[in-house]
Amino acid sequence: MATGAWTAVDDRRVVPALGGLIDGTGMWRPGALTCIARTGGFLTGTWDPQGAEGQGEGRREGEGGSEDGPGVAGEGSWLRFIGRIGAVALRASVASTRPERRERLLALLEMWAESPFADPHARLRTGIVVTARAAVRDERGAAVGVGWPREGRRSFVELRTGDAEPPRLGEIEEAREVPRGWGSPEQLRRLVALVRERGPAPWDKAAVTLLRERTGMGRPAASLALAGLLERMYVPFLDADERATLRLKVAEAEDGASELARLSALERLELLADVLPEDPAELWEPDGMRGVAERLAEAWQARRGRRTVVPERTLKAVVELRLLRVSAAEFCAAFTQPAAEPGLGAPLDTWLKNSEHGPLLTDARWDIIRFQDRLRSVVPHLSWVYAELPAGDPVREGVPGLVRLLLKRLDHPGLLLRAGFPAGSGRTVADLQARFGFRPYAGPERLDVASIDDGLTVITDGTVSRRGDRSPPRVYFRPAFYGDDERSRALAEATSGYGREDLPLVEWLRGPARARIVERIESAPLPVGAYESNPAASAPDLVARVADALGLDEDAAALYLQLLALPAPTDRNVRTWNGWKTARHQAAAAALTGRGLVIEDKRPRAGRQVFLPGEWIHAKKPYQPMEAWKAKLIGVERSYNRRLENPLPLPSRTLPELFAHAWALVEKGEGPV
Repeated sequence: MATGAWTAVDDRRVVPALGGLIDGTGMWRPGALTCIARTGGFLTGTWDPQGAEGQGEGRREGEGGSEDGPGVAGEGSWLRFIGRIGAVALRASVASTRPERRERLLALLEMWAESPFADPHARLRTGIVVTARAAVRDERGAAVGVGWPREGRRSFVELRTGDAEPPRLGEIEEAREVPRGWGSPEQLRRLVALVRERGPAPWDKAAVTLLRERTGMGRPAASLALAGLLERMYVPFLDADERATLRLKVAEAEDGASELARLSALERLELLADVLPEDPAELWEPDGMRGVAERLAEAWQARRGRRTVVPERTLKAVVELRLLRVSAAEFCAAFTQPAAEPGLGAPLDTWLKNSEHGPLLTDARWDIIRFQDRLRSVVPHLSWVYAELPAGDPVREGVPGLVRLLLKRLDHPGLLLRAGFPAGSGRTVADLQARFGFRPYAGPERLDVASIDDGLTVITDGTVSRRGDRSPPRVYFRPAFYGDDERSRALAEATSGYGREDLPLVEWLRGPARARIVERIESAPLPVGAYESNPAASAPDLVARVADALGLDEDAAALYLQLLALPAPTDRNVRTWNGWKTARHQAAAAALTGRGLVIEDKRPRAGRQVFLPGEWIHAKKPYQPMEAWKAKLIGVERSYNRRLENPLPLPSRTLPELFAHAWALVEKGEGPV
């Protein structure tokens, strides 16, 4: 495409190509690139609205200019590209960008190279102005309103061409000099020409590894970062070819996007602004992308610090958990560096405020959301970390420190958490006053609904919908005051059943089972690399007893205990935990089958070929099917359809205790039949 030929590109799809680098994507219309080019032309005096074609009735401002200005391109966030166009250039040049998006990005870069926005000597300024005008220009310079006005205010960009102050659109409320970074006209033209001549820069998985090791990112997030800090608004998200280039599965791509989700468009631009080499041709050298990774890692560390690097196998295993609230890397960081994680680093004061949907739990910085994300992700999976990560893994070794920090945060008197909904017939605060008293909740603002507060428990009335339906009351509690007293017993009874939200997590964190799990990890009874889920490592004396009682070798005895007690003893898991090859595993299974202790079968989503005798209970993803005897042993409840479609309960025993309990039942004649 020759210089200037960018005007022939249909830019209706430039928005998804820029996903994550711009805001207000719904406000971008076709003709955006033309509007940006005309804005630059108006500033330099090379474009005049009075002489523009198409100036007639019915013309819309976003499609090529108003009567006194060059028009509106999106909501104006493209101004941030000034001094940061390197972010767009990286995305245009990497191999993972799909061709139709690359063409639009290259068109933008080609247009940008001809504008004053790429000129390192242009005296540009941006900001917010109160005005009803679209543009102004005289011999001192020019100013253009950018984006759609809001309450009389709009973003602006100005260019000074003389020594005096340039003309103003109106009262300037905010002004700032633009940054200067990678992306001179020469660099942009050269990069565009190289991409069109050689194709995109080759992808380098070693660069991903380098970025991951320097920042502590997960591998999926590091891949998306080197591809231009892609986010889900890069719609549609990664197709099969893009994922193949980045070496990401669907779940990994989603997890990587989740890890980067808190980055704003401006933060993404700033991180990528200067990662490209001075000479764009270096991108096609063997270590070209590694240089990009080094510069991006430096920018990342300067702005966001560095997380502990965890083993790749650990991250992959956490991705497979399909966590909804946090990414795999955030989950791991809660264990390896808990005090640095949002919501965990300091005591948290929370309170209730009014909202259109009723009382809302809040705090000064919305850290309650981050705290709850981690509390509700970490605690239900803490036993998984203990059982299915090897001794010496930094995430597993971080369990005691994280638990201590969580307990400390829960002991803060100013923390208010959710306890769910009242059980039974209590439909209003008035119905519950006999149990919890008559004192109303007293927070920073008076609530619009009735409330009661006994110091531990806070209950607020539901709201009434337009149809006259009343939502149930909401129950909150202060965990610092939850213990073994009458108020606590009243709270526990009032919230019995499902939907208790944070209360069961607090109870378990303060309970004896959690304490014994932490003690197991801190006492380090396992050699590095061994798994608690392998009874030969975690309960060797029990394995010897089982082998002697059943006349088995210790491999078969260990496998039998795993089949008795563990919710998911899949072939893959067992071989990982036990360090077995396929032949050794099959030999142990054959010994159990030969003794009639297990049966061979094929069952959906089981991931194994041998099963305990008795009823099998099915389950759909993400829940785990298993034998009915085992479900009763570990306390998994059936759902209304008799399937196992409820989460695994928080454990009441350590794994050595659970193995011993299961074997004791077998010895008493209460085993699976």
